[in-house]
Amino acid sequence: MYALRRSPTAVTLALVAAVFACQQVAGLVGWRGLFALSNPLFSRPWTLVTSVYAHASVTHLVANALALALGGLLVERVTTAARFHAFFVGVGALSGVTQVTLTGVVGTLVPGMPAQVSVLGASGAVLGLYGYLLGSNPLTERLVAGVELAPRHQLALGGVLAAAVTLLTANPGVALLAHFTGLLVGFLAGRVHLLAPGKQARKRRPAVE
Repeated sequence: MYALRRSPTAVTLALVAAVFACQQVAGLVGWRGLFALSNPLFSRPWTLVTSVYAHASVTHLVANALALALGGLLVERVTTAARFHAFFVGVGALSGVTQVTLTGVVGTLVPGMPAQVSVLGASGAVLGLYGYLLGSNPLTERLVAGVELAPRHQLALGGVLAAAVTLLTANPGVALLAHFTGLLVGFLAGRVHLLAPGKQARKRRPAVE
């Protein structure tokens, strides 16, 4: 039990379950949208955080929880609890903001496309964890080091990989822009070992020109 309390993945799963329970209570009094992120972004600033942990249904929650359990347990081995939580919330919020903002911009320009969307779910943050694992693993290190990719080329590579995975996992109703953002940010963070504490991060950070 003590080990579970120390695991940032276990803590995050508990938060996801707690927020979902609060959503059900809020829904009973007509506050169902209280946790979702939507435009204008800062009209309800708390949703930058709550939208990362909230979910639309039990199925949505279970799918993200299973993915979080696997990816989170791997990432938490190379970082601290504080870094893990900050990364999870930061990437999740950024993914949601990207989805809401770009949809709002494109929706005003394309007839028939909605300009107002609400976003909730941990998938952007979870895919950020997987992006981190992809960017920081030894195989990627060897491949990138072997061809001496410049930072801008590494950014392009991350974008291509994120786009490919996003399209392969696309389903109706899925926030594709949020997924793409989470994967890309996670991959770039993995390339510089952002979550590795102190000296370990400096030691493992790849040298690029």
